[in-house]
Amino acid sequence: MTGAEVEVRRSKRRRRTVSAYREGDRIVVLVPASLTRAEETEWVRTMVERIERAEKRRQLTDEDLLTRSRSLSDEYLGGLAAPSSVRWVDNQLTRWGSCTPGDRTIRVSERLQGMPGWVVDYVLVHELAHLIEPGHDAAFWGWVDRYPQADKAKGYLEGWTAAAQLEAPFDALPGAEDA
Repeated sequence: MTGAEVEVRRSKRRRRTVSAYREGDRIVVLVPASLTRAEETEWVRTMVERIERAEKRRQLTDEDLLTRSRSLSDEYLGGLAAPSSVRWVDNQLTRWGSCTPGDRTIRVSERLQGMPGWVVDYVLVHELAHLIEPGHDAAFWGWVDRYPQADKAKGYLEGWTAAAQLEAPFDALPGAEDA
């Protein structure tokens, strides 16, 4: 097992099944109360490995991000936004992504890993739109809003930010000005 925080919840109503899911930064394992400690330990190990294997399979590589970005540009931005690179970064604690129009590079926060694909796609479209319009003016938001799930994704990220008790990025909403 890796260093993931694990919470075991025993249930008297649960008879035979064991299940697990990710809840924020921890993995919750639901087990019958009748299991011995040895059985519980074995089931927790098995279920954590399953969750982590599934998460690893779902994780996009940097190359996947670049391919996905090009597809999103074609579909929603008329192919006008052509990034030279798109990659995950672990140093963005207050932003979901960033773009350098000069060298056409996009960086995406690793905090997005594990979020729904349509949320990651929204952040990619947002950053791709910066390759067309560098600021956060009405023209920029016009490009971003071509993505049909933009409002839903903005709400998801706002909710996630509030739940994590973090400060929202300054560019999270239309009308925000660059610092």
